[in-house]
Amino acid sequence: MWMMMMMSRFNRLIQPTMHDAFRGPAFLTKILRQYHSNGIDPTKPLSIINPWVVKEPREATLMSDLSTTREILGPGMILLRNFISVKNQVDLVKLCEKWGLGPGGFYIPRDRNGEKLRLQMMSFGRNWDPVTKYEKPFRSDGSKPPPLPFELISLAESAIQDAQAHLDGLPSMHPDICVVNFYSPVYGRLGLHQDCDESSESLQRGLPVVSMSIGDSAEFLYGHTRDASKLESLYLESGDVLIFGGKSRLIFHGVNRVYPHTSPQEFIDQIALKPGRLNLTFRQI
Repeated sequence: MWMMMMMSRFNRLIQPTMHDAFRGPAFLTKILRQYHSNGIDPTKPLSIINPWVVKEPREATLMSDLSTTREILGPGMILLRNFISVKNQVDLVKLCEKWGLGPGGFYIPRDRNGEKLRLQMMSFGRNWDPVTKYEKPFRSDGSKPPPLPFELISLAESAIQDAQAHLDGLPSMHPDICVVNFYSPVYGRLGLHQDCDESSESLQRGLPVVSMSIGDSAEFLYGHTRDASKLESLYLESGDVLIFGGKSRLIFHGVNRVYPHTSPQEFIDQIALKPGRLNLTFRQI
């Protein structure tokens, strides 16, 4: 009898918790929304690596990268699939994490209405903000963006040279800014837009945009119109580099969704990037 009373009391105590835990995806979505909207200080630099996951060093010979393949998507637009080796992907994550935790590091930007965007962002080389664009050299918190590392410049220029060998009408570009976005697999997305904040000379010459994908795969939408029915869809995977310049420099584009659990296993074995997609976009102002 005593045991039955204790069990009954125990069940009443845990019932609300169990009820909440099994409400399903809607409840989980609510909790995650609260976390992303209220649980993070947008002025405090954010980490993109899971601190509780420790990766043991592994031999580089365990990584077997595939050869780069190329898909011409239009005039001045090309996709270099698997251009970035797994080793270089890991190095890029470490580099972004190193600078992203310091002044000018990852934060959650806002739009013109004051709403938080569904991503974390930082810039190398110059300050760029979704609202003020290139107008202010410093962020609202007074921090200055870290310098654009030579390693990133070299990688972007190598990708352009590779693309030029397979595609006509693509100008050369020496990047002076790299905008880094990190998209979560739950809410990560970026609305349709044009990269048109650069100088009139840069835009008229069609100096290309170089976009590098690391981590989880994403659905990328693009086209020469905002008409959703006329947009093309592209599946971007970790290690892919997308380049658009020349006649395609001002295409409309955006990230429609991020696919969870799609990072390459060899990449996961090397570094504990948080679930999501890391994207590095290079431009010349």
